[in-house]
Amino acid sequence: MDNNKNLSNTKNSSGFKKFIASNGSVRFMGTVVSIVMGLVLGLILLLATNAPFAIDGMSKILTTAFVDDTGFTKLLYEATPLILVGLSVGFASKTGLFNIGAPGQYTMGACFGLVGCIHFQLPWPVCLVLAAIGGAIWGIFPGLFKALFNVNEVITSIMFNWIAVFSVNLAISNIPKMVSTDWGQANTDKTPTLGLANPNGKIPQGFLGEMFWSDYANIGIFIAIAIAIIIYIVLNKTTFGYELKACGLSQHAGIYAGIKAKRNMVLSMVIAGALAGIGGGLFYLSGVEQFAIVKVVNGMGFNGIPVALLAYNNPLGVIFSSLFIALVNVGGEQLQPDFATQTIDIIIAAIIYFSAFSLVVQQIIRRFLKADESNVNAEPAPVNKENTKVKDNKTEVIVKDADKEVTK
Repeated sequence: MDNNKNLSNTKNSSGFKKFIASNGSVRFMGTVVSIVMGLVLGLILLLATNAPFAIDGMSKILTTAFVDDTGFTKLLYEATPLILVGLSVGFASKTGLFNIGAPGQYTMGACFGLVGCIHFQLPWPVCLVLAAIGGAIWGIFPGLFKALFNVNEVITSIMFNWIAVFSVNLAISNIPKMVSTDWGQANTDKTPTLGLANPNGKIPQGFLGEMFWSDYANIGIFIAIAIAIIIYIVLNKTTFGYELKACGLSQHAGIYAGIKAKRNMVLSMVIAGALAGIGGGLFYLSGVEQFAIVKVVNGMGFNGIPVALLAYNNPLGVIFSSLFIALVNVGGEQLQPDFATQTIDIIIAAIIYFSAFSLVVQQIIRRFLKADESNVNAEPAPVNKENTKVKDNKTEVIVKDADKEVTK
């Protein structure tokens, strides 16, 4: 009986160790460690700049989103575009490409969606499709340059970010009814509020509007989560996804296996651009923010890089890393006037920097469990025939231990 219990405990223990040593578990622990280290460095920064308010500041960073309805719905609102731009960067990375052009694709998607909403007075689902088309168009250029001319996608993506900024500024300024002054509002450098320009173009609040009394509440978060699940299925459960990942792991091996690598490069960047474009559409079609004509690249697209890194490019992990980055951003907005606005950017940068150490954490964990894994996987010792006997057509093993005979 005791031996059976020990065997059962050994099996459970080995199963738990195998689970801990699995790639998913080790990566999750690496992400947690990087987050904790980044927050600790952030606390040290708060102590160095304004020690009396440091603990209160860190508390605000982590809890502001859960204090009231406005904070929680703003968390969901800011996480929505982060999920899409994180998927954009992660999807391209799965195929061996670095999509640093997500800001330009995000901006172009926002432009296409807003033009459809304000100028053409289209309903919000059509506007989201237009946003995806705008991002996809802007993603096809780096893909084509990479596939046809082997031009590094980082270079072309960065250049197209700036082209997108000034192209959108030019379009918004010159397309009729796209500036708020055309609708009787004061701002000359912003689009009009969608509640005035086209209420049907706004993403509906759904049941979230009934649960939370906040302008930030809308169904965009559910659309983003649904898209993340679809991308996960495409990458892991379809032949197309297998081909994309195969080219990402080894382009030459993929070509040898008959996979059209150049086609997959272009398609990867087109899909990545469409995802970023939908992110821009979801953010501005919510009706909360007005698109502003500025001469800088939108930072939301760049935030997709840390989101994808923390999630190891896993589409489902992107959902949770986006919620965390949004949590830190929402809490960081409450640090003023006690701390500088750049403080929260430094904390997020520290978290991303420490995420590089997750590889070191993985190695340490695997080395720690290596001996145990070898014991678990070892073959059982052979049975000594002298210590066996046959009884009722069943083989019994006699284990001799200190003048005791235990029959198994």
